[in-house]
Amino acid sequence: MASFSFRAGNAAKLLRAPLYALGRLVTLLVPRGERWVFGCGAGIGDGPLEVWRVAQEDGVAAVWLVTDDAEAREAAAIGIPTIRRDSWRGFWATVRARVVVVAFGLGDVNPYGASGAFVVQLWHGIPLKRIGMDSSETTRSPVPFARSLVSALLAFAYARSARRIDLMPASHHLIRGRLESAFELPHGRVLVTGEPRVDPLSTGDAHARRARARRDIADAAGEIPDGAPLVLYAPTWRDGAADPAVPSAQEWALIRGVLERHGAILLVRSHRLGAGSYEPPFETPLIRDLGAERLRDITPALAGCDALITDYSSLAFDAALVPLPVVYFAPDAEEYAATRGLYGRYEAVAGDDYARDWSAAAERLDRVLGDSRERDALVARSEALSERVHAYCDGGNARRVYDAVRARVDQDEHGRRSAARIEGTSHG
Repeated sequence: MASFSFRAGNAAKLLRAPLYALGRLVTLLVPRGERWVFGCGAGIGDGPLEVWRVAQEDGVAAVWLVTDDAEAREAAAIGIPTIRRDSWRGFWATVRARVVVVAFGLGDVNPYGASGAFVVQLWHGIPLKRIGMDSSETTRSPVPFARSLVSALLAFAYARSARRIDLMPASHHLIRGRLESAFELPHGRVLVTGEPRVDPLSTGDAHARRARARRDIADAAGEIPDGAPLVLYAPTWRDGAADPAVPSAQEWALIRGVLERHGAILLVRSHRLGAGSYEPPFETPLIRDLGAERLRDITPALAGCDALITDYSSLAFDAALVPLPVVYFAPDAEEYAATRGLYGRYEAVAGDDYARDWSAAAERLDRVLGDSRERDALVARSEALSERVHAYCDGGNARRVYDAVRARVDQDEHGRRSAARIEGTSHG
């Protein structure tokens, strides 16, 4: 599995500094048009896709920037026009765009042409682990010398990039504070609209959502027997380090035993930037890969699952909307909190009874699948978590974000036209 780290990303960012400077010069000379440009580091999906759908209903001229043929085919299948992100056309489309919509960073589109656009940063989940400037990992030096100076330069670069964000949605006022801090954004740029990416978990009928999600899972991971409980395991990214939770052969056997007792299937969703293999040492139809190469957007699939196992992933907050029982499994909680950092105490989300090894996690999952009281208790915990972090659960988050963007863009345009008229009158 491919691995990515802040150190590698920061090295690439430093090497590309001249291109950013050249792009900035071009954006100062070239006027912006009316088209919107969309991109997403995870492919065709997540929050940008939900906002795209609303924008298309409103007749907005827009294009999606893709990185490869696979993304282009996925976009074409649902009627989305595309341009290659790293091509000259991708650069020009970004330079001319009035609005840029991203979910991971400006690298979702062509980053060299984003200066001066109205930037909508949707982000890609409610943060439990510290992100942005709230974590020292963000500005980790990629070189062994002059680390303090290099980290300071990276902090300056990240801060400049964050200042380009004009609007960012938050799921709740509690989360708004985290985003304002992480991206060093002034009050008013982060709006409590709800996250567009979770709209599929609140739109329409719950039974229809579940049926659609299970069809999508079956298409990606193989046929699912009717009524088989689906358990999603989704560990988070550990900045390029190997995942300490990869099961041993004995632990795989323990997990298989729990699945066999309940006729359940474990869907393994390793982080797309992570390191470590989650392939069991034996063949079994009860443990299946559901990586990003099989299913781009995992969020809608939560509606078809019956339980979630995770550590620090934002999927725990998404699953609270279903709501799903969550088995929290964190073998490195203290170390992770000390290095990457968490917002608040882990126990405030996971409870004091979270699992620290696969033996405890498997035992908890066994009870969730076999004891309705245990399941109900964890569902209630998820419901309480949802109330703490989701201000909206009506499927209208993307519409609220879109309306906020239009209002601000139209206001900016009106201001520019008024200034132009005043200037023209004074010259006359």
